[in-house]
Amino acid sequence: MTLPQLPYGRTGHLSSRMIFGAAALGKVPQDEADPALDILLAHGVNHIDVAASYGDAELRLKPWLRQHRKDFFLATKTNERRAEGAREELHRSLDRLGVDRIDLWQLHNLSDPIQWDTALSPGGAIEAAVEAREQGLVGAIGVTGHGIQVPAAHRRSLARFDFDSVLLPYNYLTMRHPYYAENFDALQAACRERNVAMQTIKSIAYRPWMGRPRSAATWYDPLTEQPDVDRAVHWALGRSGIFVITSSELSLLPKVLDAAERFETVTADGAMEEMVGRLAMEPIFV
Repeated sequence: MTLPQLPYGRTGHLSSRMIFGAAALGKVPQDEADPALDILLAHGVNHIDVAASYGDAELRLKPWLRQHRKDFFLATKTNERRAEGAREELHRSLDRLGVDRIDLWQLHNLSDPIQWDTALSPGGAIEAAVEAREQGLVGAIGVTGHGIQVPAAHRRSLARFDFDSVLLPYNYLTMRHPYYAENFDALQAACRERNVAMQTIKSIAYRPWMGRPRSAATWYDPLTEQPDVDRAVHWALGRSGIFVITSSELSLLPKVLDAAERFETVTADGAMEEMVGRLAMEPIFV
């Protein structure tokens, strides 16, 4: 059994609904990163999401891509807000990945209003993105973000520029926030109308670390027990039309993909509430 696929917006690519979050490779040596490739291929994952800012993740992918470039839709990101810096970062990413083209280049974590305006104005990173697309260095252009305000920010971004994809958090506790849920629903409606791919992150977030000893590479405490991972992943996949990106904790990759492969029906809200109470789960965005 392999993962189901969906058209990735208007790109023409059929992407696995589970996308590999290559942030998980940012701090591991090559001999720990390499086995993950076999896991991805075994489950039919054909889409990788990385970023220039994810430590050594782009470098860890380079050996994979020498032999398997055709097997993956490849996305990376830039944190630069001005055109010149973004151009430089793109060429650095191309070199680090060992490729001559990126399928999707994303403006990363574009939430701050001042940075947002800089990036999407003349001379901003969006200028470099359009230029790179015209040169054939990138195929599609996306935008990503974190925090309670990001669905509203993405709606403004789509009004400013015709992005091909958006990326933002989606999990049960975050969607209990009325402002977030209202704007998430409106954003998805806009994405459907414009055939924009919608990617989601943080599906297995458990709670903030809050001073507790860290036991995972994630900046939040993740769910780790398979039944709990199943519930959270099945709840996220129950939202039609969205993609779910795997956790940045590499050891959880088999559990997340195993859960996704067994997905048949969405986890009921009642079951999610039971898990929230049993584990004393807390939202990671406030």
